Amino acid sequence: MSNCLCLACDHANPLTTKFCTECGAKLQIQERYRALKVIGQGGFGKTFLAQDEGKPSKPRCVIKQFTYNDPISLQKAQELFEQEAVRLDDLGKHPQIPELLAHCEQEGRQYLVQEFIDGENLLQELNRAGRFSEAKIKDLLLDLLPVLQFIHAGQVIHRDIKPENIIRRRSDSKLVLVDFGAAKMASKTALAKTGTTIGSPEYTAPEQARGKAVFASDIYGLGVTCIHLLTNCEPRYLFSDHEDKWVWQDFLNGEIVSTNFKIMLDKMLEKALIKRYQAVYEILQEIHPRQKNQKTQTSNQNISHTQFVNTPNQSKQQNQILESNFKYITARAVEDDDNLVGWLTLGLITKTRIETAIKKNKSSYIREDLGNGVTMDFMWIPAGKFLMGNEHEEVTLNGFWMGRHTVTQKQWQSLMKNNFWRRLTGNNPSRFKGAELPVERVSWNHATEFCKVLSQKINKSARLPTEAEWEYACSAGTRTLFSFGNAISTDIANYKGTSLYNQLPKGKYRGRTVDAESFYPNQWGLYQMHGNVWEWCLDAWQYIDDTKPLRINQNGNEPWGDCVNRKSYRVLKGGSWGNSDIQCSSKSRIGKNGTEVESLVYRVEKEIFSEAKAVIDIESYGFRVVIQPS
Repeated sequence: MSNCLCLACDHANPLTTKFCTECGAKLQIQERYRALKVIGQGGFGKTFLAQDEGKPSKPRCVIKQFTYNDPISLQKAQELFEQEAVRLDDLGKHPQIPELLAHCEQEGRQYLVQEFIDGENLLQELNRAGRFSEAKIKDLLLDLLPVLQFIHAGQVIHRDIKPENIIRRRSDSKLVLVDFGAAKMASKTALAKTGTTIGSPEYTAPEQARGKAVFASDIYGLGVTCIHLLTNCEPRYLFSDHEDKWVWQDFLNGEIVSTNFKIMLDKMLEKALIKRYQAVYEILQEIHPRQKNQKTQTSNQNISHTQFVNTPNQSKQQNQILESNFKYITARAVEDDDNLVGWLTLGLITKTRIETAIKKNKSSYIREDLGNGVTMDFMWIPAGKFLMGNEHEEVTLNGFWMGRHTVTQKQWQSLMKNNFWRRLTGNNPSRFKGAELPVERVSWNHATEFCKVLSQKINKSARLPTEAEWEYACSAGTRTLFSFGNAISTDIANYKGTSLYNQLPKGKYRGRTVDAESFYPNQWGLYQMHGNVWEWCLDAWQYIDDTKPLRINQNGNEPWGDCVNRKSYRVLKGGSWGNSDIQCSSKSRIGKNGTEVESLVYRVEKEIFSEAKAVIDIESYGFRVVIQPS
């Protein structure tokens, strides 16, 4: 039967009719989508199971009708309608997100038409099959976290993650994230502004309840979802107001879960943002930590070289992803030279393109002598302005000198012979040994100590780069995710090519660092700004919703926050050999304690706990040096 869409009618009609026999209202949306029955109803409207009569097979779809009873509800319904339509359209296609088929206004009401996901949501599954085991929760996370990573990469915060909004698709048992009505863009302006609280209260993070949702707010909601499914108890019973903390472990009823699993869930549920996971990949690393002495893995998939078609006068356009079907992505390649702009199928970025860019943008450099035949090269980074971060704030910088590559083990050892590290590691803290490999497993404190020693050696002011300097130098005049375009391949960077956020053809996973001057430099002559090792910045860690002082935007050479406290959280940029491609973009950032690696080494030496060595093995923190011009 054809369900009438009129609010006052709801009459069932024969499928052959176009107008309701009771009230005369239209029975099809855009003369194509017909509602069959109501399958859900909430504060801002109804959801109908429908069919697409524009296709011969008349496949099932979903119609969301936004309704209202008063002016305030009207405004909110309109906001949610536009919000969900825009978010789904911006995100594009993903196999675990319902596809947006249409959105329109008809007879004074607003409608969204989406792909129908045949299955049951996780609350229904919980009621049918009972509580989830630890293994089942981990499977859930491994299936859903990449979806969350995808929407966060698209600068979207879901804001309403709960069991009812996760559907297990019947055809393949994959989890599908639905209901983007509460979602919002993660812009600086939006996050800094306190707004209306949206989402289900029991699953809502404290900062979101105050109207300031961030990416980690979704992680909190997912954490609450996990303990709900694990205990089969509603979240309101799992939080103690008296103790002001989650007490979900008291409701396991004899179910045994591992200590590491408890720690992971508790960190997802932390009320304090600084203590909670900041990004999806951090949780994935907890579930599947890298194995010690892991061998290099190589994909058998072949990626063909790209042909370029020149197009004139497009040099300063922002690179944008145009189409994604999760096999290939087509994007507009952006260069500062008109002759290099062309269409690029992003898989393998050609050697010719990079070499041409380098030849046309030769940077001046200086070479400093560290003694005993060891030198350090610095590239000149010209003054300019750029749009920093995902919030696209314009930042102005003066010119400066930056290390051509990260500090190598040879350079480190030449200056730090009498350093603390010598007692533990023979003057070299790195896990992967090699003179030309980057020094890694270095704390912020030891990186700044190296800069002090270097300053004395060369009689110039050497320091770590500010986050603005690092991102500006990494971008090298482009406006893309990477200095070579909106995607990279393992032929030009060292990252985990078998773990891709956008499901491009897979590349290599080397499982270790490579020489600091491997691959090709960016247009300003800098090597490996993407991947290999995370790089320390001078700045103290700040959250996306913190208000940046105007002076920092006016002078990106000035660090943000305290640069003295050795225990403060610091910024790391660029990703490492063990991260996916998107985690190696110029915008990617994480925050770690300035003592992060040295404290781990100390625990290893003292054998305080057996897992310390495994923990430190995954920390690939290095750095490069900036010299302030005199």
